[in-house]
Formats: sequence, structure tokens, C-alpha cells
Amino acid sequence: MAKTKLTALIHTSNDAFQLGRLLDSLRACDEVVVIDHGSSDDTVKVAREHGAKVVTAVNGVDKGAYVQDAANDWILCLRPSEAVGEDLEASLHEWREDEQSAGAIGFNISIREQEEQGWKLLTPEMRLANRCQINWIGDLPPKDPKAPTLQGYILRIPSEE
Repeated sequence: MAKTKLTALIHTSNDAFQLGRLLDSLRACDEVVVIDHGSSDDTVKVAREHGAKVVTAVNGVDKGAYVQDAANDWILCLRPSEAVGEDLEASLHEWREDEQSAGAIGFNISIREQEEQGWKLLTPEMRLANRCQINWIGDLPPKDPKAPTLQGYILRIPSEE
């Protein structure tokens, strides 16, 4: 059976400085869609240089509606200040081979946030969602503590701004 196809979806606004790190970490994804919300810096240029499909956001359209711009049903939702850790990348490759998740709504992923003292472990969030099984408003799917959790971490590095 064919691998599950995966699209990364990222909402941006003047994120050129940090976006490249995230885009470089998306090797497990078949497609990357960047929704740009009026950036005046090089965000769109960085996204295109990394091979992402860039969609210009329309005022008044909810961020959750942009899942329709993805070619695949499974959506990995990330923020520009984040990156996929190597352990999560390995889990995503394994998950794509697993045929068990066909009817699932989504999966939680743990987040590690960088702080001055080191890394802080945050509560897992649903970040991998099946758009055929769930709709959402905003840039991330709704929280579901009962959803299974993939191994690995999203690494969040807050911007210096």
C-alpha cells in the first residue's frame, strides 16, 4: 500500500528570520503550504526558496479554512517559531508507513520550548490532523487530550523580537 501523504501548513506574518529553520526540518512532508498574512519582509521569498507553495491570505477568511489549499488529507500544523525534531521526523516517517491511522481524527505531538534555563516540556497538542475527519478554526486544530501521541517533539524557539 502507498505511503500516507502529508502536508505541512504554516501561517506566517513577517517571519523571514525564523521560517527557514522550520522549512529545513520538514523532510517528512510531501508538500509544504505557507499561508502569508501580509508580510512586508522576505517571508514569501524564503518560503519559495525552500520549495513551499505560498498562498496569500484573504482578510476575513478564517485560518482553518486554508486546509483546502493542501493537496493531502493529513495536515501537520506548525508555527514559524517551531521546527520538527529529528525524533519526530523519524516518527512521522514510520507513521506514514502505518495503515492503522486511516480513520483517525489526528495525533498529539509533544512540544519542547526553549527558555533561558534550557528546554521546557509543554503539554502535547493536536498538530497532525486528518482534514476529512475534523474541521477547525484558527491556525491549529482543537486540543484533544484523548488523541494518541506520536513520539518525538516539535521544538519551539521563541523569536528574539
